[in-house]
Amino acid sequence: MKLENLKPAKGATHNSKRVGRGQGSGKGGTATRGTKGAKSRSGYEHKIGFEGGQMPIQRRVPKFGFKNPTRVEYKAVNLASLQALHDTTGKTEFGIDDIKAYGLADLKDLVKVLGNGELTAAITVTADAFSASAVSKIEAAGGKAIVNGK
Repeated sequence: MKLENLKPAKGATHNSKRVGRGQGSGKGGTATRGTKGAKSRSGYEHKIGFEGGQMPIQRRVPKFGFKNPTRVEYKAVNLASLQALHDTTGKTEFGIDDIKAYGLADLKDLVKVLGNGELTAAITVTADAFSASAVSKIEAAGGKAIVNGK
């Protein structure tokens, strides 16, 4: 077997339909496009969402909802994650850069620490926001919760 001998299996391929090559071929005249209409003409390109003149679905369905342009979204980091980080690294201070470096948040995310999980270590955490339960648990363990920029 050589590369130049390779060919598809018998019956695996079909000859292409030769349209528009005269009436004797059986596929001349309209060249299997049917009669009249935009699709039968050369140069036909439909717009995305065009439904043949029927009112398109994106215009039939009403708009709803509201996107607040001033919304501030935070990436949630739980105390359980910070306790696990403390257990593996032994660090007692976690800033926003540390949280992002360990993959708990992306570079452009604002970080909010939530109070889910138990905290046994006295750690100092700097973040953009804290939940009330997170602050109480951090302070009960002997640590500090510092809001970034304040």
